Amino acid sequence: MNIQKPSIPKGTRDFSRGETAERNYIFDTIRSVFARFGYAAIETPAMENLSTLLGKYGDEGDKLLYRILDSGDPFASADFEKPLASQVCSKGLRYDLTVPFARYVVQHHGELTFPFKRFQMQPVWRADRPQKGRYREFYQCDVDVIGSPSQLCELELVQIIDTVFRRLGVRVEIRLNNRKLLTGLAEACGCPERVTDLTVAIDKLEKIGLDAVKAELEEKGIGGEAFSVLEKVLGLCGSPEEKMASLRELFAASEAGLKGLDELEELFGLVRAAGIATPVALDLSLARGLNYYTGAIFEVKALDWAIGSICGGGRYDNLTGIFGLPGMSGVGVSFGADRIYDVLKGLGKFPVGLGTPARLLFANMGAAEVRYILPFAAALREKGIAVEVYPDSAKLRKQFEYADRQGIPFISINGSDEAAAGTLTVKNLASGAQRSFDAAGLDSLILFLDE
Repeated sequence: MNIQKPSIPKGTRDFSRGETAERNYIFDTIRSVFARFGYAAIETPAMENLSTLLGKYGDEGDKLLYRILDSGDPFASADFEKPLASQVCSKGLRYDLTVPFARYVVQHHGELTFPFKRFQMQPVWRADRPQKGRYREFYQCDVDVIGSPSQLCELELVQIIDTVFRRLGVRVEIRLNNRKLLTGLAEACGCPERVTDLTVAIDKLEKIGLDAVKAELEEKGIGGEAFSVLEKVLGLCGSPEEKMASLRELFAASEAGLKGLDELEELFGLVRAAGIATPVALDLSLARGLNYYTGAIFEVKALDWAIGSICGGGRYDNLTGIFGLPGMSGVGVSFGADRIYDVLKGLGKFPVGLGTPARLLFANMGAAEVRYILPFAAALREKGIAVEVYPDSAKLRKQFEYADRQGIPFISINGSDEAAAGTLTVKNLASGAQRSFDAAGLDSLILFLDE
């Protein structure tokens, strides 16, 4: 009989004990920062109704939605002359956490206090082509505030980004733009009705380069003078203030463009006043392709590791309106836990000892000796020390090898002599130091384990 070798779908991963501990380090760090700024956790289902998801991410986003086949025999009454997906699939895996959050806000509107501040740390799925730093199943760590148009909300997100990456020890640059500037740019280019095409193309600039962006726009009928204006804007240099001063003249006839500049000037002023340690730049090529963004947009890049953005988001003024609750402005960012993991791993930034299940291993010297050490093991666990008792009365060499492979730094070997004396013998496997402790000396033992 041929047994098929087990595998998992491309773009997904298993996580070992050590990898899980490292990922939890990221989650715990981010979660603690969210909580410090007053955000509370919620969760939403892995699958949503397709009517909730479709049309929220643009045409390209819709193509990346994983659709779930309806139960039973959905093909029994299908009309094969029409697109089958819409007939046999009514649910899909969530593409991000923001649209489900908007659905949640509308559905639970009467139960919430606004501004409503929430964070959410759950997996999302995209039918994308797997590549370095891009997965089909990955975690997002979202933080949003909805119900206030204040730029202080944007500032708070900048502060959260700054705090998270300083705690993780990763140097980053925070890049800001405003979707209203893209509307102003489309108007300055003489094609105000083509803002979506312009945005989609600009969003690819870093990946494909200016010439490829130009070619894509020309295919869509945008070129000539329009591209000259675009090239001029993308070529602006200097400080954020200098770039915005140049744009004021260019956008003089664009109400949306000037409004975007006003918002950015206020935000950069708040960033200066708050003394943000992380560099914050104005990136006029930043577009964030999702259609629901209407104001400030954010992207975070690691400075010391080549990878795509590791955090991003923006302001959405009417995302809840598509679910029947108009005028509810919100803003949020999403931390890409999987890419952050790759950066920390690549830079060697994870703390030493993550994933070690126990601090101390009690060797098994026989049935009588095990009964002697069990109360000590229980007492140490009550004091917060992770302890293992080796389950089998095996050769000591095997038990030492187990401790070494598990990364357990201390071992306690106790025979009849220790039992008769009422003591424990504990050895530091790295230094070779060995000490004995009695039942009254557990606090001294704990200090020894911390050396």
